[in-house]
Amino acid sequence: SGEYCPPPATCAVMKGVICPVPTITWRKINGNIPKKARLRKSQAVLEIPNIQVDDSGTYECKAENPRGGTAFKGHLQVYTFPQWVRMINDTQMDSGERLQWECKATGRPRPTYRWLRNGLPLTTQGQTEVVNGDLTIYKVQQPDSGMYQCVAENKYGSIYSSAELRILASAPVFVPNPVRVIATLGKDVSLECKPRASPKPRITWKRGDRRLQPNKRITLLRNNTLRIVNSSRADEGNYVCRAENQFGSAEMTAILWVKEAMRLELSPIRVEVTVGESVVLSCKATHDTSLDVAFQWFFNQRPISFQQYGGHFENIQTQSSTVDLMIRSILLKHAGKYGCQAQTIADSVFAEAELLVRGPPGPPGVVIVEEITDTTATLSWTRGLDNHSPITTYNLQARSPFSLGWQTVKTDPDPVTGEMEAAIAVELNPWVEYEFRVVASNAIGTGDPSAPSRPVRTKEAVPSVAPANVSGGNGRRHELVISWEPVSEEFQNGEGFGYIVAFRANGTRGWKEKMVTSADSTTYKYRDETFPPLTPFEVKVGVYNNKGDGPFSPVVIIHSAEGEPKEAPTDVKAQSISASQIRVTWKPPNPGPGRPRGYEVSYWKDVEQEESGRKQKTLKNETSIVLTQLEGNSLYAITVKGFNSIGQSPASSSVTARTKKDPPAQSPANLMWIQEGNNVSLSWEPVKAKDNESDVIGYLVSVIQEGRGHNQVTRTINPSTMLSLPEGGTYMIEVRALSEGGEGAVSSQVRIVTSSGVRAKSNQSSVHSRPQSFTLTALLLVLLVPSASW
Repeated sequence: SGEYCPPPATCAVMKGVICPVPTITWRKINGNIPKKARLRKSQAVLEIPNIQVDDSGTYECKAENPRGGTAFKGHLQVYTFPQWVRMINDTQMDSGERLQWECKATGRPRPTYRWLRNGLPLTTQGQTEVVNGDLTIYKVQQPDSGMYQCVAENKYGSIYSSAELRILASAPVFVPNPVRVIATLGKDVSLECKPRASPKPRITWKRGDRRLQPNKRITLLRNNTLRIVNSSRADEGNYVCRAENQFGSAEMTAILWVKEAMRLELSPIRVEVTVGESVVLSCKATHDTSLDVAFQWFFNQRPISFQQYGGHFENIQTQSSTVDLMIRSILLKHAGKYGCQAQTIADSVFAEAELLVRGPPGPPGVVIVEEITDTTATLSWTRGLDNHSPITTYNLQARSPFSLGWQTVKTDPDPVTGEMEAAIAVELNPWVEYEFRVVASNAIGTGDPSAPSRPVRTKEAVPSVAPANVSGGNGRRHELVISWEPVSEEFQNGEGFGYIVAFRANGTRGWKEKMVTSADSTTYKYRDETFPPLTPFEVKVGVYNNKGDGPFSPVVIIHSAEGEPKEAPTDVKAQSISASQIRVTWKPPNPGPGRPRGYEVSYWKDVEQEESGRKQKTLKNETSIVLTQLEGNSLYAITVKGFNSIGQSPASSSVTARTKKDPPAQSPANLMWIQEGNNVSLSWEPVKAKDNESDVIGYLVSVIQEGRGHNQVTRTINPSTMLSLPEGGTYMIEVRALSEGGEGAVSSQVRIVTSSGVRAKSNQSSVHSRPQSFTLTALLLVLLVPSASW
């Protein structure tokens, strides 16, 4: 507005004057504002949550607008409860030793320290000194034992660290005593003197009555151990160590024997074997017979655990001083150093043998593809381990998306001998992605393959493989259908792959060619209404890609579509078989174009429309069919058409046939039988047909053996029959009436049991009947005693 506006320091509320709002910024002097800090109320308030000691420092607030600026500084001091940095721990010492304890704590303000012993303030006099958190007792004594506490405190609180000081005081004691030491002739030997005592005792050594004086062969080490260099028989005897402090003294006797050095023989020292063979390493020790010897085997400096080697290793103790290591069915991984260690209480000797294992070569090194063409790849590799048998040949293998795993490829040169480290893979397919690997062989066998090379794709080339199995035929009227097996992607040799379909009518000169651009296509259809059905064509199918045209398949003859059948079947006849079946027969039309490949029979009841009728097709070129599931005593109209893949022929003239009347609905009743051994005489009441049913022309008697499903059918015109049943079985018998309309309802079943190996005498028989009611059953049971139940 052009009016005067003072800077932020003096601009509070001035009526009538509009001041620009100041911009407020914060910073921490000599540091960064904590990331957890938040600004509120247009940045006028700096809020620091969860305040910590690190947040202490000087903060500056600065306000600025176009008229000027001002700043304010404030110091933030954070006070904290004391926290331990270093605490004291329980300590056990010999009297006379120096105690140094340090405790240290942090806090704001800085904490002060004081010490307590057994709950009372610690007095610092004589050998005791306290400096801040450090406590020093220069020579601890028994009265200094107790519980100590270091207290760190400031005005916000106190913290305690506690520890116990124990002062040991005891006369020397030796355990065990005496000590027996066995040394090896010519070796160094050490006699230890380690009494339990507090404070540490003074040590002296003597042999017999004379105190030992150090010399070139005998030295007293700082830990009071007596060391004898190059021991001899003369060093054998008793050595006495005396320990003494202010609480008492004690002596320990060390009895020294010097034995001959042990010798160890491991054989063979170096051995070569082939994978799968076995070998025995023998370890024999020569030693003082008064000492027991223990053996241990090592493989490449590690103890052998016989359970971990799958039965390949066996430890065989042949004598007390000889042990054998049997290695069976040796593998390449068993090659290395084998050690035998023999040990007595006096000596330990180690011997080592080397085992070389000959086996198939190891895998060659990384395979590199150095140059690639459409049909070749130049490969190089580095030699692998020959496993102690020279490499004789290399085998080059390749894998592609079209191969079943790895396949051996032809090479130049052929063969690839063992001293070579490069070769050319030849006769590869163009535009195929390959991986390569190399396998080495020697006199023992073939080794593991190298790691695969990086995938590489051969270069593009003109297709060289023509489609196979070119054929055709069928199709619609006036169509020429040509089909072939597609060329695998492995042989397409490049991008832009497709087919060239060439054809011409027999006797013509020029070829018509059509391009099919889809590599997956298997069919081409050509339509021309000018040529008649079954016109023969010469056909060939070629291939192409972006590189050019490939070969054509051999020329084959393919006929155009023949069209649908033109003539209807003739001499159609229909004959009723039963109440539900009619047999239909016909003759095929005259031969010619449009031959039927099958027939369709239409049939409907004369009271129905043809469109509502049913249809049934024949299989292949059959010229008869049985229509089923028809209604009894009904008149049916029937026509027949021929058909093929193109269409149908006209329908034949319709013929009619009436199905037979339905078979009787009544089943044979009152079955009665007489059983004589395995012979059964069976009779029943005749069945009478109703007016709307077919007349009875006989009966069917079925015998079913229980448990076997065997069915025996007997036909009779009379209401009775004789049956001869096999021995030893249970049989179910049932009867049906037989008519022109088919089989009638089945009777109730009769159950008959025949005995195995037993025949009834001629004068022994049983009479049975199938009961019709409870009263009749009771009467028959009284008059006739049956031999079988039902």
